[in-house]
Amino acid sequence: MLVWMLREVMADKGIWSGAALSRLLKEKADYSLSAASISALLTSQPRQMKAETLDALCTTLDCSPNDLWVHTPNQGS
Repeated sequence: MLVWMLREVMADKGIWSGAALSRLLKEKADYSLSAASISALLTSQPRQMKAETLDALCTTLDCSPNDLWVHTPNQGS
């Protein structure tokens, strides 16, 4: 099972709002996401993501995809 850790990564960086994330994405990665897209990323685990969006998040948050998604084995497997 993959667990989406965006809020935790943001908190570790002192980023507390979608507006702040949006501003930093533009400043650090020259990447824009709509307010609705930012909200969706913050409220639920994405089912799919463009590689460029993932790259922009990693650039902005100075992290890797492994920081944003954490794999935990299913208990029954």
